[in-house]
Amino acid sequence: MARTGKVMDRVRRVVDGAMILTSLLLIAGPMLLEGDRGTAALVGGTALVAGLSLIVLLLARRWPLVQYAPVAAAVLVAGVRFGREGSIGPGLTWLTIAVAAIILIRQFLGARTNQDLVRDLTRERAQLARQASRDPLTELGNRKLFMDHATDALADADDTMTAVILVDLDGFKEVNDTYGHATGDELLRAAAERLTANVRTNDTVSRLGGDEFVVLLPRLVDDQIADTVANRILRDLAQPLIIGDVVLTIPASAGIAITRGAGTAVDEVVREADLALYQAKAEGKGLARRFDPAQFAAAESRRREEADLRRALDAGEFEVHYQPIVDLEGEHTVGVEALVRWNHPERGMIPPIAFLDMAESLGLLPRLGGWVLEEACRQAAAWQEQNPGFELNVNLSASQLGNPDLVEEVRGVLDRTGLPPSLLVLELTESVALVDLVESARVLGALKTLGVRIALDDFGTGFSSLSHLGALPVDVVKIDKSFVQAMQEGSGASVAEAVLQIARTFKLAPVAEGVEDATQASRLRELECAQAQGYHFARPMPAGDLTDLLARQAALSS
Repeated sequence: MARTGKVMDRVRRVVDGAMILTSLLLIAGPMLLEGDRGTAALVGGTALVAGLSLIVLLLARRWPLVQYAPVAAAVLVAGVRFGREGSIGPGLTWLTIAVAAIILIRQFLGARTNQDLVRDLTRERAQLARQASRDPLTELGNRKLFMDHATDALADADDTMTAVILVDLDGFKEVNDTYGHATGDELLRAAAERLTANVRTNDTVSRLGGDEFVVLLPRLVDDQIADTVANRILRDLAQPLIIGDVVLTIPASAGIAITRGAGTAVDEVVREADLALYQAKAEGKGLARRFDPAQFAAAESRRREEADLRRALDAGEFEVHYQPIVDLEGEHTVGVEALVRWNHPERGMIPPIAFLDMAESLGLLPRLGGWVLEEACRQAAAWQEQNPGFELNVNLSASQLGNPDLVEEVRGVLDRTGLPPSLLVLELTESVALVDLVESARVLGALKTLGVRIALDDFGTGFSSLSHLGALPVDVVKIDKSFVQAMQEGSGASVAEAVLQIARTFKLAPVAEGVEDATQASRLRELECAQAQGYHFARPMPAGDLTDLLARQAALSS
């Protein structure tokens, strides 16, 4: 087609030149054809006409309409001569006929050219439309094609169902990294073929990008068909594939969303399928899961809470409350445990049990815990002025203990706040220490070189507590409240007594947690437990309230 177009273009140029030359001859006809000035004049005039023709052709490249000026002039000259003399000579007549014939030929060639141009444009437009709706690698439809087909399917659903299946290849990045992008491309093409082989002719398979595909199943009368198709696709994808010398499998996960009738937006159905795909991957990959509204609601709620928690940390909505630790002999406050609270602008004061696990999963506890440590140390340093020897207990989370910069951060907090290191007690639970016992022992040992003390919280509730006490550099054990509250039962006191005996054996300072009444406090005194904390003595309170409590105790003792 391109070669034919070039030939036609050359023919048109020749015809254009002939038309211009003939038109100029028609204008100069009286001089050239009648030969009034001899052969030399004829030759010179012909050369002049040829030169003018060349000039017109050159000018016509920039101004196309110039090529028609000689034709118009020729027609005008012929008309003037005919009007003046009543007739024209045979030479001019033939030249006029030649101009007319050439114009007709030019028109014919132009019409053919326009037809070819329209045909080429139509073909190119169709090719561009196909390229705009197709993925060049797999020849599947792309996102635009899927969205167009899904919109039409949902509008024409009547009382039938429409299903969308999102398919994501598991481990595709590793294939690219290990075997190269050429192998990855072959894997995608094979996946496209297997997807297409498992759907009906009126279904749509598209590649959304990367290793994510989507299948549209319109006009379903049974919702189980979508589950069957999804599982069939996953089984087929998991079959071994040979690419060169490499044998690969294409494990994948799928998320299914189904809607009945018209009226549902495409974006909503795709979002539901994406949530189902997320669920399938969370459950171990290689699975097909259908969208569950209840799970969606829970996931949405979780996402809102996570966003709210991040916002609260940036907005400074957290507070530190302090629960007194008392000397059981005189029941006066000798220290406090710092406990974080979330002062939510709408929900009010939120206890740590409602958000600490989420903060840990989001990786926010090192930041939040670091803020609690510095805030509590600054406040404790202020209390030292009126209460020398007043101790501060601060909890360490698993992520904080795993922070390689923890020791330097604690050192920096002590330097900035001026709190004596010996008055800071860092608490961690046995389960936190067990994440990596050897590493925990190393980090806690490094912390002790700063002069701080270490407490093991909820002592007695973990496994192999005795062996842990021998491995960890612990100074204080906090007896779990379950043992304290069980003392009123028949065998409860013996368990608490055994725990206290273990603490004495290892020369550790015991602190009983969760003391809720005078009877428990009295029994602990009988068992010679020196310190305790719990609602019987005081609930956690803001720093200002604790300052007032210390002032009242100081007034009573003076």
